[in-house]
Amino acid sequence: MDCFLVDIERSAKKIAVFVDSDSGMTFQKCQQLSRYLEGIFDEKNWFGDDYILELSSPGITRPLRFARQYVKNIGRWISVETTDGSMYKGMLSDADEEKITVKWEEIKKEGKKKIKEEKVLILEYNQIKEAKIQIKI
Repeated sequence: MDCFLVDIERSAKKIAVFVDSDSGMTFQKCQQLSRYLEGIFDEKNWFGDDYILELSSPGITRPLRFARQYVKNIGRWISVETTDGSMYKGMLSDADEEKITVKWEEIKKEGKKKIKEEKVLILEYNQIKEAKIQIKI
């Protein structure tokens, strides 16, 4: 499968595993991975008999962590907080292994005219503190 681990959270008896996929997460992929992990956990007895395993995709509320997540979301709206504290919102227009490109329009007034200006921001991953996919309404 083309799935990859994004994050794991563990509390007293709950193990939450967040997995993404280059081709999109489906219920079937989640189900297969969940059964696979349960088999390993039970065989190794890592968490005893009394644990709850939740496996899901990261969803839009979780920040993007890997270059392949950015690549997968090209064309979607994104909010980015940089390491210097700046905030940007725009369309993720490009992403590769080293950087992302975000585009948005700003409207400036010159007299009575409104002029749209396209802004382009290129950020290397080490400049990104947090980035999340946004739903544009």
